[in-house]
Amino acid sequence: MFESMLIAMSPANLWHLVPLLTAVSLVYAATRHELLVPITAHAVRFAIWIVVFMAIVFGVIQLIEWFM
Repeated sequence: MFESMLIAMSPANLWHLVPLLTAVSLVYAATRHELLVPITAHAVRFAIWIVVFMAIVFGVIQLIEWFM
């Protein structure tokens, strides 16, 4: 099980996260605001929120795997 987690977390696969995170953050922020400055500020905050949430989920999954 641990080997499959390492394959899924290879740096080549993590590069897909950058454009996906950027697109999702910008689209979500653009649905809330109309001007460019509030859109970019909200997109940055939302991107940070997504990264923190993903890190927490990853930590929980790693903790569960460690106990198994």
